[in-house]
Amino acid sequence: MKIQTEIPSATAESPRTRTIKIFGVGGAGVILGDTLNQGEFSGAHFVAIDTDAQSLAASAATVKIHLETKLMRGLGTGGDPERGRALAEEQFSTLKAACEGGEVVLIVAGFGGGAGSGVSPVLARAAKESGALVLAFVTMPFQCEGNRRQQQANEGLDQLRSVADGVICLPSQKAFKLMDENTSVLETFRITGSLLAEGVRGVWQLLTRPGLIQIHFDDLCGLVRDRHSESAFAFVETAGPARSREIVEKLLAHPLLDEGRALASANAVLISLTGGKDLTMSEVNRVMEKISGHCEQAQVIMGAAIDAGMANKLSVVLIAAKNAAEKSDSLISTDPPELNIVPNPVEGAGDGLPPVPRFDRRSLSTSPVHQREPAVSRHGRVRRDKTKMLQTQLPLAIVSKGRFDKSEPTIHKGEDLDIPTYIRRGVPLN
Repeated sequence: MKIQTEIPSATAESPRTRTIKIFGVGGAGVILGDTLNQGEFSGAHFVAIDTDAQSLAASAATVKIHLETKLMRGLGTGGDPERGRALAEEQFSTLKAACEGGEVVLIVAGFGGGAGSGVSPVLARAAKESGALVLAFVTMPFQCEGNRRQQQANEGLDQLRSVADGVICLPSQKAFKLMDENTSVLETFRITGSLLAEGVRGVWQLLTRPGLIQIHFDDLCGLVRDRHSESAFAFVETAGPARSREIVEKLLAHPLLDEGRALASANAVLISLTGGKDLTMSEVNRVMEKISGHCEQAQVIMGAAIDAGMANKLSVVLIAAKNAAEKSDSLISTDPPELNIVPNPVEGAGDGLPPVPRFDRRSLSTSPVHQREPAVSRHGRVRRDKTKMLQTQLPLAIVSKGRFDKSEPTIHKGEDLDIPTYIRRGVPLN
C-alpha cells in the first residue's frame, strides 16, 4: 500500500462549510472521480483507490491509495472481489484515516469487477466508523458483460447497502433508453458515467448552495442515515417559457427513477429546485404539485434556491429513498408432510367392503426391519448381504365379515385356513 500525498486538512475551512470527500474506487470509479474533479467541485477532497498502479498513475486525484498485492504484482485483483475485499480489510486503518475529517463521504464505483465490488463495502464501513454520512453512487454491468460480473455486482451491492447510509444504483442497461443503434461503445460508457456524475453533482449542490428555502444538512442525514435504504436519484435541467412543465416530464422519464415508478414506492422524497431571479412561485408550485401526486405516501422535503447565472433556466435535484425490504420468516417447513389419507365414501361399503384405510407415517416407520450386517469374507473384503425383512401385518382396522361373521374358523392341523398362507408361514412379499 502506498499513499502518494498527505490527506488535506479540513481545519482551514469555514466552520459552516461541510467537508465532503469523494472517493473513486476501482478503474471505473477513478475515471468518474477525474470527471468530477473540476472547478465546480472546488473545496471537495478527491481520493482515488485502486489495486491497479497504472490506473492510479493516470488519475488527477490529490490523494491516491494503492492497495498492493504481491500475488498480482500491482496488476489488480484479477476480477475477483474477494481479493479486493481482503486487501481493503488488510489496509482498513489506512482507509479509515483517509475518511477522517469528512462529514460526508461520497463513494463512486463501477461494480462487477474486483476492486469496485470488493473494496467499496469495506471503505463504506471505514467511513461510517469515522463518523461520516456515507452515500454511494455505483453503476451495474450491462447484460452483455456476462452473468459472472452480474453476480459479483449483485453480491457487492448487497454488502454495500448493509453498511452505507444510502446507495444510488444505476443499472447500465437502463442507459439504452437514451441511445440509438448508432451509439458507439465509448459514447455508451460516457452516457452512463454522466448519469452517475449528475447524482454526485446534485448532492454537492444540496450541501454547498445556499437557498431561499434551505435544505439543511440534517435533512439529508434524516433522509438516508441508518436507513440502509435503496435510493433513486435524478438531476434534470430545462430552459424556456415551458420549463416547469418540461422538467416534470424529464423527471418522470428519467431512467434512474425507473420512469416514475421509484416515486410511487418511496418512503421519503427530497426535491431541490434552482432557478434564476425570474423563477416564479407558480412554477415552483406547479412542479411540486405534479411530483407530489406521484409520491402521495412519501414524506416530501422541498427546497428552493436562486442562482443569478441561471436566468430562464430551472434545475431540479430529486432523491427518492425507500427502506430496504425486510425478509419475512419462511413459513415453509423443511420436514416432509405427514401422509394423511382421508377415507372417501365408497359405494357398497355397507355390504361388507372395508373403508379406505388411514395411513400413519410413524406407524409405517416402526415396522421391524433387520439391519444390514456387514460380513467379512475369507479374503478380508466386506460382503454386504441383502436386507432381510420380516412380514408384518398392516395396521388396518378390523372390519366385519358380513354374513360369515358368526361362522366357525376353518381349523386344519392346528392352523386357521382363513388366514392366507404367506402370513401363516411368514413368507415375505418382495
